[in-house]
Amino acid sequence: MTPELMIKACSFYTGHLVKTHFCTWRDIARTNENVALAEKMNRAVTCYNFRLQKSVFHHWHSYMEDQKEKLKNTLLRIQQIIYCHKLSIILTKWRNRARLKSKKKEDELILKHELQLKKWKNRLILKRATAEESNFPEQSSSEGSLVDETLRCDISLLPERAILQIFFYLSLKDVIICGQVNHAWMLMTQLNSLWNAHCRNLQELNVSDCPTFTDESMRHISEGCPGVLYLNLSNTTITNRTMRLLPRHFHNLQNLSLAYCRGFTDKGLQYLNLGNGCHKLIYLDLSGCTQISVQGFRYIANSCTGITHLTINDMPTLTDNCVKALVEKCSRITSLVFTGAPHISDCTFKALSTCKLRKIRFEGNKRVTDASFKYIDKNYPNLSHIYMADCKGITDSSLRSLSPLRQLTVLNLANCVRIGDMGLRQFLDGPASIRIRELNLSNCVRLSDASVMKLSERCPNLNYLSLRNCDHLTAQGIGYIVNIFSLVSIDLSGTDISNEGLNVLSKHKKLKELSVSECYGITDVGIQITDSAMEMLSAKCHYLHILDISGCVLLTDQILEDLQIGCKQLRILKMQYCTNISKKAAQRMSSKVQQQEYNSNDPPRWFGYDREGDPLTELDNVTPSKGASELTVEKSTYSSEEQAA
Repeated sequence: MTPELMIKACSFYTGHLVKTHFCTWRDIARTNENVALAEKMNRAVTCYNFRLQKSVFHHWHSYMEDQKEKLKNTLLRIQQIIYCHKLSIILTKWRNRARLKSKKKEDELILKHELQLKKWKNRLILKRATAEESNFPEQSSSEGSLVDETLRCDISLLPERAILQIFFYLSLKDVIICGQVNHAWMLMTQLNSLWNAHCRNLQELNVSDCPTFTDESMRHISEGCPGVLYLNLSNTTITNRTMRLLPRHFHNLQNLSLAYCRGFTDKGLQYLNLGNGCHKLIYLDLSGCTQISVQGFRYIANSCTGITHLTINDMPTLTDNCVKALVEKCSRITSLVFTGAPHISDCTFKALSTCKLRKIRFEGNKRVTDASFKYIDKNYPNLSHIYMADCKGITDSSLRSLSPLRQLTVLNLANCVRIGDMGLRQFLDGPASIRIRELNLSNCVRLSDASVMKLSERCPNLNYLSLRNCDHLTAQGIGYIVNIFSLVSIDLSGTDISNEGLNVLSKHKKLKELSVSECYGITDVGIQITDSAMEMLSAKCHYLHILDISGCVLLTDQILEDLQIGCKQLRILKMQYCTNISKKAAQRMSSKVQQQEYNSNDPPRWFGYDREGDPLTELDNVTPSKGASELTVEKSTYSSEEQAA
């Protein structure tokens, strides 16, 4: 073996040995690395699970805290309800007990007063009897004559308590009238305790149209009535003395009416700023006070800056300068009424731009023109009611200016004869048409069927519509009215509506009020009423309140049954000269309505027909039937609103 081979053999052996040991070391190192990696992975999984559990626990803890808080609030609310219920029971028992005690006390006082009055009468009788016997022993008065004399005694001789008890049962206005009987009665009505008893909690006082009401009466009232909120002195003879009393005693006065009181002057208005003043005044009515000048309105502005509702009617002396002086400091005005003020012009509208007007009313004014409405959407965006009746200066341009008002619900343009179809169409194209509920276009003679068609398309909430004396309206326009489904009342007086138009209107299901006076195109055929017509009426007019079928001789008992089924809100029923309706059926119907008028007499001759419905001739002599009967039932009276419905 040569040295070279030995070296190669040693090198090979050494390399193989190194390779073998390196591979073994690598395998061991890899094994240790995998173990470390697995341990790290296990720790990572453990950490992730811990975080996940922590997050879940946090959410669960928050949820439980919210539930506890809700439960706590619920328990507190239940406790409050129970507490309020207990208080309500306690207050109810206390109120009943207090009322019982007050009633008992009142009965005792009345009994006591009656006993005192009886004793006083007996003493008076005895005293007069003794005096008469001593003066005229030969003439002994009988007991009856003494009683008659006591009945004629003057109540001013009664004790003060008895006088107070008598006048306490009178109203305040009656007490004032009693004070005008004579001097003795005036002294009785001026007792301070009487006014304190009447006016201690008085909040509303109305002495309007009382000619006997004077400054002296006002003085007594003001001293005992500190809580008056509403005071109506309209059409009385008050002077500056009363105006001086208002700010001194009525610190909480909110509503004041001085309409047609011409006894005070501008100086009286200056007194409104004395003492605590009338700074809480909200409503003020100065109608007919023509003696007020510009300076007087300036005094009002200085004293009553919180006025929101102002009414000045029948004021021919009212000028733009008066309004300017008023609104300089009264910027809270939201409602304004100027009727019968012919000198008001566009300058007033400009001055009112500082106020947040919602309702405005002008009537009979010729100086208000389209210029007043030019910037109305910018100056008065909250206007909801506009009454501009009989303002001849308003044209279609004004209607175009009103169209952007989104809050407008009532618009009255009666007698504005220069308004035509173009202006109304431009108005209805704007957002104002969506909310409009009442629209009065009486005597707007330039309007035609095109306007009614536009109304039916653009006014989904229109309830009240007046087209009185719009003589260009034809049968086609009447057909468009039926498409205004929300309509409740319509006035077509003075138009060319005919029998066919009435037939078309009968299809409207919500119409409650229809006025067709002076409509000469309507004949007897248009208003002929039979059982079949009444059956249709009761089937569609479910909201009918008042029905007058007097003189409808063709109707029978069947229509009353139909009315009971279909018209359950019927309140007033008039059936005069209904010859084919029996008394028995009318009596049954009387229990279903609140007021009923009925008779089965023959119709009067001026009706032009007999009890069978046949036309009368000159030779006919109709006499009332022998079996005629009459029935009138009234259960209650109605307010003007119900009668108008």
